[in-house]
Amino acid sequence: MRHLHSLTHSVTALSAIALLALAAGCSKSTNTGTAGSASLKTSQATSALQAKTASKLGDLSAFRTIAAEVAALVDKGDLPAAKTRIKELEVAWDSAEAGLKPRAATDWHMLDKAIDRALSALRVDVPSQIDCKKALADLMTIFDSLQAKH
Repeated sequence: MRHLHSLTHSVTALSAIALLALAAGCSKSTNTGTAGSASLKTSQATSALQAKTASKLGDLSAFRTIAAEVAALVDKGDLPAAKTRIKELEVAWDSAEAGLKPRAATDWHMLDKAIDRALSALRVDVPSQIDCKKALADLMTIFDSLQAKH
């Protein structure tokens, strides 16, 4: 079951990357939901809401969704699972860099540094739940501020 959960997250992350690549420069929200997938439906609802206030970087909801899931794992004290899940954020973010960074380099760097801080907090030899919560709270604040200011 855990392997299936991990596989589902990987598929979701890859789907998000594909959607971001297709939607680059497009302000419309695209519904690609599959019945029975509550996580995907929640992600779509978040995407539709945030697409209305997309930042200069575009729709960041797929990245924000992963970060929120990592934050929830940290809140539950499951730091090993959070460390695994944040790797998916790192891969998705790095894959989208070429399309996002030219749109708003300053915003991209600010978000990139916040992602790096969250990655570092979870990857230390003995991660601290408090440090991880702080780094993820800061990351979520930056996601939200980028969405709100545009």
